[in-house]
Formats: sequence, structure tokens, C-alpha cells
Amino acid sequence: MQHTKEHRMNGTTKPTLGVAMVGYGFMGAAHSQGWRVAPRFFDLDAEPVLHTIVGRDASRVEDARAKFGWENAQTDWRRVIDDPAIDIVDICSPGDSHAEIAIAALAAGKHVLCEKPLANTVEEAERMTEAAERASGDGVRSMVGFSYRRVPAIAFARQLIGQGRLGEIRQVRAQYLQDWLADENGPMTWRLDKSSAGSGSLGDIGAHAIDLVEHLTGSQLTGVSGTLETFVTERPLLREGVGLSGTASAARGQVTVDDAAWFTARLAGGHADRAIGAFEATRYATGRKNALRIELSGSRGALAFDLEAMNELQFYDATAPAGEQGFTRILVTEPEHPYMAHWWPTGHAIGYEHAFSHEIADFVGAITRGTDPEPSFADGLHVQRVLAAVEQSAAAGSAWTATAP
Repeated sequence: MQHTKEHRMNGTTKPTLGVAMVGYGFMGAAHSQGWRVAPRFFDLDAEPVLHTIVGRDASRVEDARAKFGWENAQTDWRRVIDDPAIDIVDICSPGDSHAEIAIAALAAGKHVLCEKPLANTVEEAERMTEAAERASGDGVRSMVGFSYRRVPAIAFARQLIGQGRLGEIRQVRAQYLQDWLADENGPMTWRLDKSSAGSGSLGDIGAHAIDLVEHLTGSQLTGVSGTLETFVTERPLLREGVGLSGTASAARGQVTVDDAAWFTARLAGGHADRAIGAFEATRYATGRKNALRIELSGSRGALAFDLEAMNELQFYDATAPAGEQGFTRILVTEPEHPYMAHWWPTGHAIGYEHAFSHEIADFVGAITRGTDPEPSFADGLHVQRVLAAVEQSAAAGSAWTATAP
């Protein structure tokens, strides 16, 4: 569905898409930036309108509305589901709310963009996927927010793999390393509460590593053997009304999620059929701030990527003469590279936030073309099954566990 209203921009008139976003924290800020910037740099066939931002705390959501440029603030997400001015619901809230909001929005004919991981449980993700598939028949679109797919270096790596430049991929190494929990006296947050977050490092950042490997290779993880560890089991509770940078109270809360996850995997299909993989996700890797590291080794070549150098891709051509072989640094800033023609002159780097603009541009493009965007809720469901299999394996002493339903 689309507004009957139109927006005049650069001398042309476009239909509008009213957007409501649920959540106003870290991801709310990133998504707000994406919604604002995408139509300025990409030639979209509809103009997103930042209509309403939703959050439970009236004062804080009003502050976010003013800061991020939304027209209205609301404390009840159900109000935007019933609002005919809203065409898209963007879900940036904690995982325990995803299923209820997404299913209601889809049933009301709203397009849905939902942050990853799709849900807190496989059962919730299954219900969300079923709702998305029903809605798709009526032209209602849905997508999971695995934003790193839209990093130009990742998109370019996928092109190289698709061209057969790596040959048969045999080994995969994927790590997501952060250190923001390394201080054991850091305060308790919702991300450390299983009832809100579903899991810890495994789902929060490990989901990105899983999705990227599958996206790059066109393969799926079919089985895993995992280990989970919680290093700090209690953390100070924040005083009421005090943010993460504020003073913690003497009371302590129980950490109910993993702090670090390790697992091995087998892949099938695509370019990594019969490959093996090693995955790590941790928020205790002292000195690593946001190091999402992917390395793929194939019969004809290899690729390596690190998000802390996000405009670069390392490529090894094993078919070159022996005296010329070695990893080559490719600066992914040319207009020939995915997305880059929309930004700055050759050699000028882009940043983390640009992936969200690319995500919004692709999502709006799919809506206006009448096509289903990727990654789909079904893709998100598969990642959820992998996460659940890792947890099941760890609980059984790293027993080999299939990811199939």
C-alpha cells in the first residue's frame, strides 16, 4: 500500500511511503539516518516520510523524535498499526517484541523491516515467516535488517565468488570480535537478559557472521558443534533513569546469556558445498572494537574482509604465476563497485552508517517494483535455526547438531 499523497522533489512528483519506527536506541539512530539519507543519494521511485517514532518512555521518545527528525512520537506501537498514514513499520526494538509487532503489522498490510536476529526463538521466527509469506501474496513486503550485506566490499566479494574466482570454497573462518563487556563492572543492559535478547554474543553479533557466510557463498550451514561461555554472571544494575554512561547502583543483576560463542560447522550447496567452517562471536575480545572478520579459502583463490577496514577487500588469485601470487588489497571505492557510484569521488571512503542507507534504498526499491526483498524472513528463520542448534549443541557438551527443522 502507498499514500495517495505525493511529494515534490527536484521538480518531480513522487508517491510517498509513511514510515513508523519502533525503537529509538542505537539501531533507531542508525535506521533514522538511513531513512533520511537514502532518498537524497538514491533515485527512489517513492519518497519515505519519517512519520512516527515509537518508544515506551514518552520523554525519551520525544527527545529522539526531535533529534532524528521524525514528525511524530508515540508510546504505543499498536497506534501506528492502525494508522492509515503508515505504510512501513521498521522494528528496531529488543528481540522479545519482534514477533508480536511484525505479525500485527503484516496482517494490517504494512511492509515490515525487522532488525536481526529475526526473533528470540525458532517458534517465533516460524510464525513471523508464515505471516510474511501470507502477506507477500497481497503485495506486502518484508525484510530482515542484516545490514552488512550492503557494505560495498562484501557486495563486491559476492560478485567475485559468483564469477568463480575462488573456485570451490573449502574452508570458512568467520569471527565477530568486540570488547565492550570486557569490564566486569560494566552495567547490566537488556542485551544481557535472555528474556529480552534471546541470546548474547551468539545472536547479537554471531548472527551477522552466519548470514554473511551464507550470503557470500550461497551455501547453508547444515550442522554445528558449539561451545558457549558466560564469564561474568552478575553485573551492576543501573540506577533508575540513568543511562549506560551513568552511575550504576550497588544492586546486581543476573546475566542470563552467553558472553562468547565458538562453533564449527559444515556447509552444503552453493559455492561452498562440503566446506567446513569455524565461527567465533564474543564481546570480550580485548582491544577489538567491531572486528567482523571473514576469510574464505577456495581452490582458485581466497578472500578476506575485516569491518574495521570496511572499504578494503583482500583477494588472493591462486591461478596467477607463482612469482606473482599474494594477497592484493582492493580499495572498494570505485564507481564500478556496488553502491559506490551514488557517493563520493574515487578513493573517498564511506562508513558504517552508509550500509543502512543502502538497506533502505534496496527495501524501498523492492516495494515500488513489487518484488520480495532479501534477506527474507525465511532467511532470518534459517539463521535462527542455526543459533538454536549452537545452543542445543553447547548444552549437550558440543554434540554435533543438525540445523534442519
